[in-house]
Amino acid sequence: MAQTETARGATGEASGEGDAEFDPIGTLTLIGIYFVILLLAWVYIYYVEFLGRDLVVVG
Repeated sequence: MAQTETARGATGEASGEGDAEFDPIGTLTLIGIYFVILLLAWVYIYYVEFLGRDLVVVG
């Protein structure tokens, strides 16, 4: 290890290499998109099953 690497490690500074790998905004966006898809699928199934006045799935 060089002195600069040792000094960085001692002070607790991050090297910055792994910072770009995790993007919380992108992760939250994907979770939001999946939630919207799930919600739309639920609304569609609810409409087909209960508001169509004729049950598609019997039993």
